[in-house]
Amino acid sequence: MRRRRYLGIFASLAALSVVPLAMTGGTPAKAAAPSQPAHIDCEYSRTCLDVQDQSVFDEYTGHDEPSALFYSNKPGSGNRMQYQVTLPKDPSPSNPYSKSYHFELNGAMWFGLALCDTTSYPEQLSTCTPDSDSNIPSTPALHPGTAFLELQLYPPGWIPWPTWQVAIGSSSCDPTRWCAAMNIDSLLEDPINGTVQNRTCQNEAGFETVNFAFLTHNGVSQAPANPLQSTVTTFTPDPSKDLFMDSGDSLSVSIHDTANGLRTTIDDLTSGESGSMTASAANGFGHMQYAPTGTTCNVIPYDFHPMYSTSSPSTRVPWAAHSYNVSFADEIGHFQTCTGPSAVPASQFGAACPAGDTEDAAYSNASPTDGDESTCFPGSEALVIHVSGCTDTNSGFDGVDYQPVWPDGNRLHPTSFKFSSPLTGANYNVPYPQMGFEADLPAIEAPSGICHRTTGVGCTLIPVQDNGSPANFYPFFSTIAARGQDEQGNSNGQGDDQGNSSGQGNDRGKPCVFQFGNDTPRTINDFGKNSQYGTLLFEHFLVFGGGGATRVITDNFRQILSTPC
Repeated sequence: MRRRRYLGIFASLAALSVVPLAMTGGTPAKAAAPSQPAHIDCEYSRTCLDVQDQSVFDEYTGHDEPSALFYSNKPGSGNRMQYQVTLPKDPSPSNPYSKSYHFELNGAMWFGLALCDTTSYPEQLSTCTPDSDSNIPSTPALHPGTAFLELQLYPPGWIPWPTWQVAIGSSSCDPTRWCAAMNIDSLLEDPINGTVQNRTCQNEAGFETVNFAFLTHNGVSQAPANPLQSTVTTFTPDPSKDLFMDSGDSLSVSIHDTANGLRTTIDDLTSGESGSMTASAANGFGHMQYAPTGTTCNVIPYDFHPMYSTSSPSTRVPWAAHSYNVSFADEIGHFQTCTGPSAVPASQFGAACPAGDTEDAAYSNASPTDGDESTCFPGSEALVIHVSGCTDTNSGFDGVDYQPVWPDGNRLHPTSFKFSSPLTGANYNVPYPQMGFEADLPAIEAPSGICHRTTGVGCTLIPVQDNGSPANFYPFFSTIAARGQDEQGNSNGQGDDQGNSSGQGNDRGKPCVFQFGNDTPRTINDFGKNSQYGTLLFEHFLVFGGGGATRVITDNFRQILSTPC
């Protein structure tokens, strides 16, 4: 497997000063001045959307994003939805190598939505009508420019934002509390004419660009969100401004359009606190001027709005590997532990797991390092869970998240992240009648030569490890009982998963309560476990530089079914 190269990420950062890293102690980290420029480089980040054309990156090998998709032909279902969420709990931090934690299993969990962005791929139209199915194109070449929202939630306990000013690997905000951010991805590529954003601007703002802002109590971004003007402060959580949430809290998560841009809101029903963010020019959001030649690099203030009125298989982001619009996804396929005898060195951008060390020693697949552990951080830098680990793409499919250590009722494993199927309508009382399960395994297996995307030969539902055998485990979605017992089989007496003792939390449209990982004692339906992802999905994608020609390839396994509640 390929080892990624470090290409001077965030080269604009100036002299570094020493600041404390963790409230509970730990090794001091170096930090740039808050006003120094910083942006997320998607070639190295596990917080970005996986793209269909991976060849445009020098070393990119893709992410693993098992997803649940939701469909409705009701007008407004593509731009207005609400979920009910229960945040999971992790095991205690003692003896951490004998346990599993959410920061190991998921870099982030997020809710998605397609947005207008007239300077994003495919760069052919200068307009995009918000909240309209007129954006469903007659041919791929006529698709309006598209961005994608990921409303991301970050687990606590490990290396904190801004991760040595790079924000490429870990993403904890606090030793014990969760945080959330609006993450909007765009792609600066013209597949018709075969051009991409000029290299100078790529170095300053990225190629797959990211607008980023934590959800704040007053809805005002703490620094510019756009990829050219964002600073270290943009990626540094502030407990005096941002919404922090305790493990186990019940949340109401709303996404809807406003006159000034898409607004995301999280109401913590347990604490009574709320946070929001609007993707508006007033909050420093903007899209990049597309300039494939020269050295121009300009950001244009921009209000991001939802692209579609409804949600169907036709309402997708044309440059993404996945076929989703309204969706939930879990960012897996990155974390590997790195244990002695040599210590992981402290490094500004992460370091390689030292030669002679062992990866994932606590699991049955313990083995010498194999080359995909190149973004590693020492456990001494962690906020509270002191595990040395690596967050690069786990191209060998042998890391922690490919082991049976997901939520399953075992107290050595965390509890599940629970979310309801969304509700739409003016009062959030109308369910989505169809849904899908999707895994972009063909896209991430293809760079290794395992999977041939044009034919589907070698593309497998369980990814293949470097040794040729299937991965030890692959997580899946299931529905769970809304009341009764906790995941360890103990009576909790706390009512339904939305924190309502009356049991009325799921009555409006009766949405399902989903979990992701493994079966737990409260599982009702696991949809055949890994077979839930269905069969290979072949789609037409634009040929880079082909003048509008398309090719048929597969990036996903997908199954569409009726929403089971």
